[in-house]
Amino acid sequence: MATAASTLKAVLFDRDGTLVFDVPYNGNAELVRPLPGARKVLDEVRGLGLATGVLSNQSGIARGLLTQEEVDSVNARVEDLLGPFDVWEVCPHEAGDGCRCRKPAPGMIQSACRRLGIDPSEAAFIGDIGSDVEAAAAAGACGVLVPTPQTRPEEVTAAPEVAADLEQAVSLLLQGMLLRGPA
Repeated sequence: MATAASTLKAVLFDRDGTLVFDVPYNGNAELVRPLPGARKVLDEVRGLGLATGVLSNQSGIARGLLTQEEVDSVNARVEDLLGPFDVWEVCPHEAGDGCRCRKPAPGMIQSACRRLGIDPSEAAFIGDIGSDVEAAAAAGACGVLVPTPQTRPEEVTAAPEVAADLEQAVSLLLQGMLLRGPA
């Protein structure tokens, strides 16, 4: 029996506050610390043959607070700690730059899906703030919010789907509760 979850081909994640503790404008790989359970969840997703990716706004580059090399170093450390990802997307722009990649715009999700050879409707995006689930909706992907203490209450209220943690978010996706399967 085909389930809605069988249409899921990739789970994409926000980086800071979702996979690793958020250190604002972090350019120091030594400060990267995975959130509890992140590696276990990623191993489960990978074990099911689903693609994984990380999509991250990094406006510190445009603001001159970080270099691209520092962001690359932090991302490499994330991979060292959490395993390999099939795709990475980083938006180096500030909010006012008008790019299509900065969340809540759909550009990073669309690009990641193109690179993975899938339609955005076959992807889910998990993040910790409203712009993450807004980007998912704009791209046509499934979005799940995993709030942190920094997540604003109105973002939680506005999110179509909310999970207590990464494990619950992925469990909902795998149970097919969020993805629409073929009619």
